[in-house]
Amino acid sequence: MTELSRRQFLAAGGGLTLAAALAGCASPVVTSFTGGQPRTADVIYWHLFGGGDGANMATMVKKYQQSSGRSVEATLLSWGNPYYTKLSLSASSGRPPDVAISHLSRLPLLAQAGLLEPVGDQFSAQGITQDKFTPAAWKKATVGGTPFAVPLDTHPFVLFYNTPLAKKAGLLDATGQNLKPMKRSDDFVAALKAMKDANGLDFAAVATITADPSTCWRFFTMVYSGVAGPIVSDGGTKVTIDRGAMQETFAFLQSLTQGQKLMPSNATATTSSTLFSQGRVGFLFDGVWQIPTYRGIKGLEFNVVPFPPLLGPKPVAYADSHSLVIPKSTGRTAARTKDAVSFIKGLLDQSSIWADGGHVPAWLPVQKSKEFLQLKPQSNYTEAAFNAVYDPEAWYTGAGSDFQTAMGSVIASVLTGATDPKGAVDAMTTSLKTFSTARPPV
Repeated sequence: MTELSRRQFLAAGGGLTLAAALAGCASPVVTSFTGGQPRTADVIYWHLFGGGDGANMATMVKKYQQSSGRSVEATLLSWGNPYYTKLSLSASSGRPPDVAISHLSRLPLLAQAGLLEPVGDQFSAQGITQDKFTPAAWKKATVGGTPFAVPLDTHPFVLFYNTPLAKKAGLLDATGQNLKPMKRSDDFVAALKAMKDANGLDFAAVATITADPSTCWRFFTMVYSGVAGPIVSDGGTKVTIDRGAMQETFAFLQSLTQGQKLMPSNATATTSSTLFSQGRVGFLFDGVWQIPTYRGIKGLEFNVVPFPPLLGPKPVAYADSHSLVIPKSTGRTAARTKDAVSFIKGLLDQSSIWADGGHVPAWLPVQKSKEFLQLKPQSNYTEAAFNAVYDPEAWYTGAGSDFQTAMGSVIASVLTGATDPKGAVDAMTTSLKTFSTARPPV
C-alpha cells in the first residue's frame, strides 16, 4: 500500500470504522480520527500524564492560558503503545492534535514515517534553539540531522539513599549532605556492604525486579553502557552486542542478588516501596519519577544522586525524555502553527513546575535558574541528564515497548538466579535477532 493510499484509507474507511466504534463521542480524539481538524480551542494538546505529573501539567497549561490569552484543550490518553498508536493514526490521517507529548525514545519511528513537523524557523523565532537545551536530550530529539522534537525534561534512573542510614554506615562526606565519591564497582559494592552491615539490614538495596521488565532494562543498560555501545545499530536492523561486556554486566548484576545477597532477588514495586520507606534498605535503584512517592512519608529522610561509574571509567545514566512535537497536518493554518509553537515555549518557561515530579528540565534557562537550583533533591542529579544514554535507535525500542519487556525478562532471570550470565547473553542475542529482522510497520 502506498503512502497516499494508506492515508486515504485512514482518512476515509479506517476513520469511518473508528467513528462507528466510538459513535456518540464528541472528543477531539474522535474528531481528529474522522476528518475535521478540531476547532474547540486555539491549541489541541494530547498527553499521557496522570497522577502528580498530570496535576503539574494541568497547572502549566492553566498558567499558559492565563498569560497568553490563548485557549488550550488538553486530552489525556492511555500511556504506552495505545497512546503512540493513536498519535500515529491521527497524524497519518492528516487530522492530529496541534501539539503532543512524545518520549524521545519513541521519536525515531514517528519522524522517519514523516508524521512530524521539523523544529525549524518558527521555533527559532520564539528563542527555541539548540544552545538552550541539555545536549544529550537535543541530540536524541534529532533524527537524520533534523530536530523533530522540543525536549521538555530528562528523567534518569538514579540512586536513592536513606540519609541517616548512610551516615551510620560512614558513607557521607564531610558536609554530611552527600555520599563520599565512589569510583568503579569495587567502591560501589563496598558501600552496599557497609550499608548492610552497619545497620544490621537483611539487604543493602532494592530494585523492582519482579513484574517490572522496564526497571530491569534501565538497570542493565546503565551498567552495560559504561563499557560498550548500543546493542543494535543501523536503525535496529543489526545486532551489535559486545558479548564480553554483556557477560561482565550480567555477572555484576547477579553478584548483587546472589553471591553477596546485597539485594533481594525478587521484589515487586510494593516490596521496593515498603523496604525503602520503612528504612529496611539503605539504597533504592529507581527513576526520578518516584520522588513524589517518598517525599511525603513521615520520618523518611533521603537524598537522590546519579549512580557513580560502575564497570566503566565514566558515570552513565539510563534516561528517557518527554518532548513536545507538532504532528504534521495539511489542514493546520499558519496561525494555529504559531499558537502551537507559542504553547510549547510557554510549557518550557513553566518547567520548574514540571520539575516538582522529579524531572530535570531540559530547558537550560530553567535548569540554571535560582528556583531550580534550590529545588532538592532534583538539582542534585542534574549531571545525570548530561550523561544520559537512551534506548538504541530502532522502530521497536522505547518507553513501554515490547522490546523493553523482552529484554527486561532476560535481565530479570539473571537477577533471580534462574539464568547464568553466559546463558543470558545467548538469550538476549536470540531475542535481538528476532526484533532486528522484524518488518517495521511503516
